Formats: sequence, C-alpha cells, structure tokens
Amino acid sequence: MACNYISSNNNRLYVGLESNYGQVPAIQSGNRIPGVKLTAKQQTIRPERKDKTGTRTFGGTPAGLRTNTTFDLLTYMTGWSTPNTEPVYGPLFQASLGAAPLFFAGGTAAANANTKLLSFAAAHGLTPGQAVTFGGELRFACSVIDQTTIELSSPFTVTPTTGSPIGPTVTYQPATSLASASIFDYWCPAAAVQRVLCGAAVDQMKININGDYHEFEFIGIAADVIDSTSFTAQQGGLASFPAEPALQPYDYSIIPGHLGQVWLGTDPDQFLTITAAKITLENALDKREREFGSTIPRCLAPGMRTVTADLELFETNDDATRGLYQAARQSSPIAVMLQLGQQAGQLAGVYLKSVVPAVPEFDDSLTRLQWKLSGSRAQGTGNDEMYVAFG
Repeated sequence: MACNYISSNNNRLYVGLESNYGQVPAIQSGNRIPGVKLTAKQQTIRPERKDKTGTRTFGGTPAGLRTNTTFDLLTYMTGWSTPNTEPVYGPLFQASLGAAPLFFAGGTAAANANTKLLSFAAAHGLTPGQAVTFGGELRFACSVIDQTTIELSSPFTVTPTTGSPIGPTVTYQPATSLASASIFDYWCPAAAVQRVLCGAAVDQMKININGDYHEFEFIGIAADVIDSTSFTAQQGGLASFPAEPALQPYDYSIIPGHLGQVWLGTDPDQFLTITAAKITLENALDKREREFGSTIPRCLAPGMRTVTADLELFETNDDATRGLYQAARQSSPIAVMLQLGQQAGQLAGVYLKSVVPAVPEFDDSLTRLQWKLSGSRAQGTGNDEMYVAFG
C-alpha cells in the first residue's frame, strides 16, 4: 500500500517584499531562503453568543468571522553570493526594521595612520551606521568625518593600506513605518497543500550567536494564510494561486555559529570570553483589524521599538572586563558590535551604538565564574539604535 504522508524535508520557503500591505508579490527562484522551520497558526476570533435560545446547546457561530494569524520563521545565515543585491532573507530584515536597504559598492583605501579611521581614495558616499568590510572583517561607520573619511565602530585587525580594496555591503536600519512581506511555503508532491502568508509583519527578530549555526528568527503576525486548496480569486490580490518558481541550484553554504567577533565598550575592546549572546528587536505591533467592513487587517500599527542585548561571558582580570562592570554599575552607555562569520561574502554584523548594560549576574555553578547581562537596552536619538549589515 502506498504511503501518502508528506515528508517535512520536502519543503521550500521563499520570501518577497510587498509593495502594498497584504498584496502578494511575484517571486523567482532567487527568493528562496534557507528555511529551518515555519510555524503558522490561524485562529478564528469567536465572540460569545448571548442570544436566548431556550436551550443550553451551543448554536454555532457564523462564517466570515475575523481571524488572527501568527508565524514563527527560523532561517540559517548563508553566504552572500551576489554583492550589490539583497541577501535572500533581506525582505525579512526590512520587515523587521523598516527602512529600505543601503548599498555600498565598495571602494579603495587611502593611507590610514589612525586605526579608528578609514580613509578612501575617493568620495565614499557612506552615512552613519553603514558597514564596510576588509580582510574578512565587517565594521560600521559610527560617524562620517568628511566625504573621504569615516570613523569605525572598532578597528580592523589589520589596518588597510593605500590601495587596499574595501568590500561591498548592504545595511538595514530602523524606520518609523514598517514594511510587510509574503512568505511562500511550498511542498512536494505538488498535490499537497501549498501556502502563502500575506501581510507578514515581524513583531520580534532574534539573532543568536555561538549556536551550532548562525540563525535568524522572525516572529510576527500576518494578514491571512492563503492556501492552494481553498483559494478564491482576489485573495492577496491574486487571480490564481501562485505556482512555485522553477527549481534552480541552491547554495547551502551555512555558517558555523562559533565564527565571529564581539566588541564592547565606550572605546570598544574585543571580548574573547563571550559564551553566548542574543540581540532581540521588538516592534510592539498592532494591526488595524477592528475596523468596520473588513475581515482581515488593513495595515500595521507599530508601537515603541525595544532593542535588547543579552550577553554571557567569563570574567577575567583585565581592564576591559572591569570597565564593562563599571559601566553597568554607573548606567553608562557602551557600544555593542557583533560580527557573524569570518570571511568575505559570509559576513553579517549587528551594531548598537548606545546600550546601557545590565548589572552582571554572577553564576558560580561552573568551574569558572560567568557573568550574565540580561536585557541591556539600546537607545538612540531617532531610528538609529540598531543596524544590521551583510558583506
């Protein structure tokens, strides 16, 4: 007897940015992401019936009630194979942060005597928060000195010399409004139920380091789940359910989770004692879903943004570690910069320019004293508390 179960490994995920909320965009094979898990849940909101029916039997609820749709998407970080384009999961970062990506095409270094400054042979066109790469390392421009010089978030291990190539990057930063995306969930065989989450908005984004592999997690709410079995015309602005793009060779070069760097402090030092770190972005999302005349949300309503850093590290008797403790006790802001990966084309970075570190919790359950700094919150002056870049 044939077995008709669907293998959970026969699954491919794609993501595309929506030009209008809840309107499903066209996708190509290049929109495929290295998905690990997608959990989507749709619940019907069933108000209590209070009419007097003369019986204790539930009389049912009408069709067309509002629904609430949530999702949790986990994806691996992979190599960035095509510079000057977005990485495949770029739309999810734009949906998390809001602003359109900023591209840096690369440049050529001029003479650099100061390790915290990077000078270019020509105008760089960078803005504060954008990233640059050199020698398998990624750094952010914490300030722009002039049209040919920037101040780096932390120095490169090797200072670029005259003529050194500075690599291309793409940088994502916060904005007041948020973008939305559609997530496509295709399965084999073709007769299985295929799905599209339209109007997907990211309420929480999590970036963990020192796991088995570098992973990005996106948790949020969607306008609707469209499926190939119950599809009706004009759902998500579609005339018909979208067919999966033709399969093309796919790059599975994922990045080990222990590769990277962490820089902390007012004058950042590299910390080699980090055992775990997590950056969390929360958008306090609400949906315009209670308005008359619609069964699905009309758009997004983001609230106050919260960006936090959780760090775990071994205490050592050095100036940098003592300085971190002092900053926590005095509630003095520090910069936090995480680099994921260690070679060009496989780099990601997170930069929080001003974080008030939490006072460390001492954990003496191991053979070495460990500190845990939980919920250290990032701050800024206006849509500048967090930057994410790839290079």
